[in-house]
Amino acid sequence: MGKRTTHLVWDWNGTLLDDITAVIEATNAAFEELGLEPITLERYRELYCVPIPRFYERLMGRLPTEAEWLVMDEAFHKHYWLRADACALTAGAAELLAARRAAGRSQSLLSMAPHEHLVPIVRRHGITEHFLRVDGRTGPSHGSKAEHMVRHLTLLREAGEGISADRVVVIGDAVDDAVAAAHVGARAVLFTGGSHSRASLALAGVPVVDTLAEAVETAELLAG
Repeated sequence: MGKRTTHLVWDWNGTLLDDITAVIEATNAAFEELGLEPITLERYRELYCVPIPRFYERLMGRLPTEAEWLVMDEAFHKHYWLRADACALTAGAAELLAARRAAGRSQSLLSMAPHEHLVPIVRRHGITEHFLRVDGRTGPSHGSKAEHMVRHLTLLREAGEGISADRVVVIGDAVDDAVAAAHVGARAVLFTGGSHSRASLALAGVPVVDTLAEAVETAELLAG
């Protein structure tokens, strides 16, 4: 794959995987277990933020205790992974990834989904071969993607891929993707199909687009 061209770091949930419905259903199933009121998609996108305990603070009016957080996090993941296999890739994602690989353009995948769950589901969708690396989260789920982005790019460089941060563009659906990109000196494009409203994404100060095709086009312009 080309080493001097733009390198894309793709997000998974809400970006390549069209799973927002599963996320809302899992969130509400978890809320029901905890005696909380259900949330609509619009409300979710209005309030969602990282780290996740702050999202719950916006819903509850206070930060959850450590014990509450552990229960909420476990409940969400239990319900989400029951639904995840039924989720499809976002429209056009498979074709974009294949075309980019065929053209010799490099790309990788970094997600805050647990690594042990991420790798099998990416493989089941038949797209693993399009990425130089597929990395999921290791460790606690309440942090930011920034620290994981550092490790992801370091491992790519150690593998001899010759990828410099000024040639990297992160494509994701959350403000945290833009924060992670800035943390390593890369750029970002945010997609409206996932966890945030367009108004929330606009606060990140990076381009916001409505399709993955637009995201790729914009990424090439940013790093050009």
